[in-house]
Amino acid sequence: MSIYNKLLSKEEKIAVIGLGYVGLPIALEFAKKISVIGFDISESRVEMMKNHEDPSEELESSAFENSDIHFTSKLEDLKDATFYVVAVPTPIDQHKLPDLKPLLSASKTVGKVLKKGDYVVFESTVYPGCTEDDCIPVLEKISGLKFKTDFHVGYSPERINPGDTEHTLQNVVKVVSGDDAESLEEIAKTYELVVGAGVHRASSIKVAEAAKIIENTQRDVNIALINELSIIFDKMKINTYEVLEAAGTKWNFLKFFPGLVGGHCIGVDPYYLTYKAKEFGYHAQIINSGRAVNDGMGSFIAGRIFKEIVASKKSSNGAKVLVMGATFKENVSDIRNSKVVDVINELNSFGLVVDVTDPHASSKDLKHEYGFSLTDRLSNDYDAILIAVNHDEYMNYDEAKLKKMMNPNGFIFDVKGTFKKKIKDTKYLSL
Repeated sequence: MSIYNKLLSKEEKIAVIGLGYVGLPIALEFAKKISVIGFDISESRVEMMKNHEDPSEELESSAFENSDIHFTSKLEDLKDATFYVVAVPTPIDQHKLPDLKPLLSASKTVGKVLKKGDYVVFESTVYPGCTEDDCIPVLEKISGLKFKTDFHVGYSPERINPGDTEHTLQNVVKVVSGDDAESLEEIAKTYELVVGAGVHRASSIKVAEAAKIIENTQRDVNIALINELSIIFDKMKINTYEVLEAAGTKWNFLKFFPGLVGGHCIGVDPYYLTYKAKEFGYHAQIINSGRAVNDGMGSFIAGRIFKEIVASKKSSNGAKVLVMGATFKENVSDIRNSKVVDVINELNSFGLVVDVTDPHASSKDLKHEYGFSLTDRLSNDYDAILIAVNHDEYMNYDEAKLKKMMNPNGFIFDVKGTFKKKIKDTKYLSL
């Protein structure tokens, strides 16, 4: 009997390693069809999930209902599985180089429980070749087993978008790959259990890895172009959003918008590709240039705010700025690689007094990660308000509410241009 059929009959179990914003939804979807072991190294996170709480604050408690899943942080429990899905983070370090420590650590964990006939599928975003060159040798070394002869490996990149309730695991086509034709089919059929939109069978693991890495790299480069245009148009005193609105009337104009590009996907993944390209002796010019532009947007926004304050007050002494939003994107609690932090740090370097508010972010986490906390009580005399993240709570604000928080000469800087048509009597800036 194939491993797919054994999973379907609940004769065997699947284990998901890493229960973050990617791993937990996959584990719960599988658990509606087959038996699942949900593994995470954090005991506190495991306890939350046992109580039907999502530590990432993405899923409602109802998502845990009617699920055949055992949450654990104990290595021993993983021995009951025969199909392992690895969904751990792949960040970059302070030098913007790939940090494979979480991935290799997870590979060691699986290697300790791996048995003959088992399957391992990696979902973490990596550069082409990482699964076969970095992860599989760890599995072989720790388990003492031989790849393809004793166990099979596949790669199926995650496509979950945090905070997006429209493009979910069930309705976005899943790319899958295996180490041979048989393993590809077993892995594809297993994922078809939970992905209603179907799966795309990639010809190889490297192709699947490359497909994922260019999805985010393409978006990064396109946004970088618009960010650069916004810098140029700012010098020309032209509103970028009005330009995009006009250009967007043509059928084949691609509608990308300027902004802060952070988070653990678009702001990270291109560095994995440029790192690998360098190994092959190629300097990725367009990708690196795009990254440089996007990484510099925090400084650009802070500089514009500072110049505007100096121009309006003739001095920046004691000037106060309110930053609305600190997470890496709207309607999520995730602060990893938030580029709003770059703006805040730059504003602080100018000697400005900066207050930060966010209805989703944890003040404790911000203090631990970046050294600043959320403001408990907002003032009514800000010289500038920066609308940095479009949380739904902020979208209900009107001009009158914003004006109450500013001094008479205050101004609004709206990163994404959302308030452009709402602001009539207040000085208004945007990218």
